[in-house]
Amino acid sequence: MTIKFTRRKMMSALATVALVGSLATSAIAADKIKLRLASSGSATGTRAIALIEKFGPGVSDFANFEPHWNSSLFKQGTELEAIARGNLEMAIASAQELAEFFPEFSIFAAGYVHRDAAHQVAVFNDPLMDPFKKKVEDELGLKLLTVMYLGRRQVNLRTDDKVMKPEDLAGVNLRMPGTAAWQFLGKALGANPTPMAFSEVYTGLQTGAVDGQDNPLPTVVDKKFYEVTKQIVLTSHLVDLNYIAISKKVWDSMTPEQQAKTQAAADEAAEFGRQKQLALEESLVSFLKEKGLKVYEPDVASFRKRVQGMYVDSEFAKSWPKGLLEKINAL
Repeated sequence: MTIKFTRRKMMSALATVALVGSLATSAIAADKIKLRLASSGSATGTRAIALIEKFGPGVSDFANFEPHWNSSLFKQGTELEAIARGNLEMAIASAQELAEFFPEFSIFAAGYVHRDAAHQVAVFNDPLMDPFKKKVEDELGLKLLTVMYLGRRQVNLRTDDKVMKPEDLAGVNLRMPGTAAWQFLGKALGANPTPMAFSEVYTGLQTGAVDGQDNPLPTVVDKKFYEVTKQIVLTSHLVDLNYIAISKKVWDSMTPEQQAKTQAAADEAAEFGRQKQLALEESLVSFLKEKGLKVYEPDVASFRKRVQGMYVDSEFAKSWPKGLLEKINAL
């Protein structure tokens, strides 16, 4: 028996095959895990680049990673609650945000607790963090995957006098964010902390309303504070961080292989961002010197001793587990 294929029959068969293939592809895409990340950060920032270039591709075979920047999906400060309600899968969390739910997290936002980027990683991966991680998982439904390095905050002054120890900041009006925690840190450094809106800092430095401000070097350059200041004191008084966080419910729905890939992708993104930020900070030291600023390191040990001592005697430390600061210092 001979079967004759007309052009019409052939086109119909090909169309059927294409349709079946399209439906199969759609089914596979539909089966992928949705990972929406909400952040107030910029789409061009180091964190965003790291997540887009490293995390997304690392989970692409089983998940659709959809980052949303500039608070375009959820209002800043509501991301963690959205995950807890089941309305979001991922977020970038700060220690300050977590301290709103669990006051003991304030230790990771305190001055001179983290020494540098490597120490941040050591602290996060140490067993001392296990009770913190478990509490976040049990009570907020949030799993902390890894820690991201944001940069070291330095003191930036319009004055000429060299600052080598906390006593040298006596009487210096140092602009700090207006919250109680930030104002306390400014006082602990030895300065006279002065609250001022960030948008007013350039003019405040220019007019002498404040004598200085503190921020990571990329911010000093981005906001052109070097135009109205004379020196950078490399106090590194706060090594700022973020955590890459994922819904515990979503995490538990993954296979062990998917969990391993998600963890590896998060770690790779964090390391990629960490190295980019460190390299940027190093390059900006040379840039600022070329702009005529003095850039130098003070007696950091004397700053650390004073700042940690003041924290230990403060209200902030009452929520810290006993002996934890000593364990962190020993790492």
